[in-house]
Amino acid sequence: MMLIKQARIVNRGTITEGDILIKNGRIVKVGRDISAPEAKVIDAKGQLAIPGIIDDQVHFREPGLTHKGEIYTEAKAAVAGGTTSFMEMPNVKPATLTQELLEAKYQRAAQCSLANYSFYMGASNDNIEEVLKTNSKNVCGVKIFMGSSTGNMLVDNRKTLENLFSKVPMLIATHCEDEATIRANIAKVKAAYGEDVPMELHPIIRSVEGCYKSSSMAVSLAKKHNTRLHILHISTKDELALFRNDIPLEEKRITAEVCVHHLFFNSEDYATKGVNIKWNPAVKGRVHQEALFPALLSNKLDVIATDHAPHLPSEKANSYFNCPSGGPLVQHALNVMLDFYHKGQISIERIVEKMCHAPAVCYELEDRGYLEEGQWADIALVDEQASWTVKPDNILYKCGWSPFEDYTFKGKVNTTIVSGHLAYHEGKFDETQWGQRLTFDRD
Repeated sequence: MMLIKQARIVNRGTITEGDILIKNGRIVKVGRDISAPEAKVIDAKGQLAIPGIIDDQVHFREPGLTHKGEIYTEAKAAVAGGTTSFMEMPNVKPATLTQELLEAKYQRAAQCSLANYSFYMGASNDNIEEVLKTNSKNVCGVKIFMGSSTGNMLVDNRKTLENLFSKVPMLIATHCEDEATIRANIAKVKAAYGEDVPMELHPIIRSVEGCYKSSSMAVSLAKKHNTRLHILHISTKDELALFRNDIPLEEKRITAEVCVHHLFFNSEDYATKGVNIKWNPAVKGRVHQEALFPALLSNKLDVIATDHAPHLPSEKANSYFNCPSGGPLVQHALNVMLDFYHKGQISIERIVEKMCHAPAVCYELEDRGYLEEGQWADIALVDEQASWTVKPDNILYKCGWSPFEDYTFKGKVNTTIVSGHLAYHEGKFDETQWGQRLTFDRD
């Protein structure tokens, strides 16, 4: 039993001072002056208590790419940043394209993940029978790479896409960049620069047009087949017209995510950050960056996530075509949003809505995402005024670097509780209990 005392509890758009009593992994009481003599007491006076962040898009690199990251290390980094639940992508080695490979990831996480976990089933051009065996009650979704990817995971066959969008009953999450557009852009820059392409051309190669063409196709397929579609990492102003904000999130069949790096960086940052901000979709021009925030606040964009995707510094330190896209983010996602809060761009309540409540609603998560009686106790305690600087010695990713290195953030996670377990407290981890498999309340 655990009792959090005198926290500023953030839930459903309000902040109220009170206590939270936890028993058998769940929140049993929220209120003022709760007494429980036998409970372990955590004094949270002055701290924010927020629901644990739910990150619907991470790449933890296991199996097959564990030199970059692994479930154990990256889940630990997530927990230190207040993320209590993650949903992990299928582009590992071997790619998660069969039910057996999917289940193996769950079994691995049960042995080593400090955070709660779910894994996407991957779609390819030829595995629809396997995809259709996926259990929507205990798997977060089906992932389709409608654009550049690794191995056999690029789904570029229109007939396959029609098949998937018409037959998959559960949430489909898509990476949308048009492969033909990207290849044509690569041919143009190679003609001009050869192999020596400047990093600043990344958003020209992986262009606005490439994003819009693919996203608009996904939306048209979803509308045609009434598919439950979630488009990941929206990065352009142009794509915003594809989404609506005139109905509640619960009623949407088509939803969209924005990632912290597309909110934080723009194409002017390639001059100083270079390879460290090479992501797919690309960080684009200021006009696109500045359009994303209003769209988030107006509910055209529903969820904030990371697309955490670690690579070693030695892998990143290469020429344009030899430098992999992606970077580590999950430990610092809340810090990025608190940075925007301190700049007056977003409230704490909206941060919680977009990082905790909305992912729970979007994915129909069972008993998570809120600080309410009956919910699993996934909680982060945050000192919003504490300043700290990102340095190599406090970076927990296995890859050992961060695009925010030497940046001073205001706001620090002091405590993270995962399914009622005090997983992280004042800089120390307790690995005597692992996180749980996420379940979903779907018909």
